[in-house]
Amino acid sequence: MSEEPAAARLSNGRWYVLLLISLMYLITYLDRVNISTAAPEITKEFGFDKVTMGVIFSAFAWSYALFQVPGGWLSDRFGARTVLTSLVAYWSLMTAATGLAAGATSLKIIRFLFGVGEAGAFPGATRAMQLWYPRSERGFVQGITHSASRFGAAIAPPIVLAIMLNFGWRAAFFICGAIGIVWSIWWAFSYRNLPEDHGLVNRAELAHIRGVDASGAVNAPQIQKQTQVPWSRLLASGNMWAVMCAYFTYVYCLWIFLTWLPTYLIDVRHFTLLKGGLLASLPLWAGVVGDTVGGLVTDWLLRRTGSAKIARRTVAITGLLGCAVFITPAALTADAVTAVVCLTISMFFLECTIGPSWAVPMDTGGKYSGTVSGMMNMAGNFGAALSPIVFGVLAQNGNWEAPFILAAALLVAGSAVWAFWVNPEQAILTE
Repeated sequence: MSEEPAAARLSNGRWYVLLLISLMYLITYLDRVNISTAAPEITKEFGFDKVTMGVIFSAFAWSYALFQVPGGWLSDRFGARTVLTSLVAYWSLMTAATGLAAGATSLKIIRFLFGVGEAGAFPGATRAMQLWYPRSERGFVQGITHSASRFGAAIAPPIVLAIMLNFGWRAAFFICGAIGIVWSIWWAFSYRNLPEDHGLVNRAELAHIRGVDASGAVNAPQIQKQTQVPWSRLLASGNMWAVMCAYFTYVYCLWIFLTWLPTYLIDVRHFTLLKGGLLASLPLWAGVVGDTVGGLVTDWLLRRTGSAKIARRTVAITGLLGCAVFITPAALTADAVTAVVCLTISMFFLECTIGPSWAVPMDTGGKYSGTVSGMMNMAGNFGAALSPIVFGVLAQNGNWEAPFILAAALLVAGSAVWAFWVNPEQAILTE
């Protein structure tokens, strides 16, 4: 790190790190959404019914939920460099292994093991971002990284379709797995757990990240070699439970878009395989925009008002209610094009909640931000595990409208939790 004066121009090391993390987020969703695009061909090859396919979808989500907290704790304890290098390489191998599946049982096992690896990605990255970015940039960086994840989900359908049409559905998983291996090598060589240790960070940028004390000295990072999580206080925190419940409602709805949407557009709205797969990416493109907008707006409100309550709550509540307003007519309209438009708008609003949702663990978790974000994402992904199963059972009985209406009701409940119980200004764990 250079010895430039504090008044010098800021270096761009934190934006390089943001690029790396954003690429990882893109890969997470490319790898988890590719199976939804391949689902019609997988179903045809193995003769699965909708309930079986729903269980296969949810196998990933169960392990993803269960291993969130261990994944977050690992990054709190050992640092994101080692942990994310190992996890991304492991889940990339599981992605490739999906292409070797021989039936329902092997698909369930492989997708479950795949979820174990991906579980630590977002909590680990959140711990990294908590150490690399000041409070005023946290909503933005969470919005950008999650925009990248939705970008990965949006490009998955055309990429997977192109590979499927030329080489078959199995090849799509082999190629996606190889991409993750390349990233894990890049991360291991070019990331450091602290900006103090990174060659691209000068003194001015470090002062921007850490802040300075009254004497002008750069504040020390909030990191320890040994992190013993006070689990009893964590589980007794009402704010922790509120954050978890609110995120459950968001992820439950998100997984309708990530799993069943291509099948819904093909089977119910009667689009062709090619057109259905491409149209399924439109809401995900809207999600890319929503993630960025939500992150920018929540940080702008924080700067204008100085209140994390106003900044985080306003954007999250608007996003959840906006999604509920548009997802209901999407299910009830008789016109297929109108349904796609409503789904696209609803996804935009839904994703606006990401910036404030992931900023809250950084605002309230301190040195335990990886664990706190893991708890939040664990609860959310219990919703992810339930969502495709509930959708599949209702769809099997011919009721395609009910899953969307149920999701809208949960979103209204989630907005109430944000309004009355989530407190972005109250530390979940205090010293």
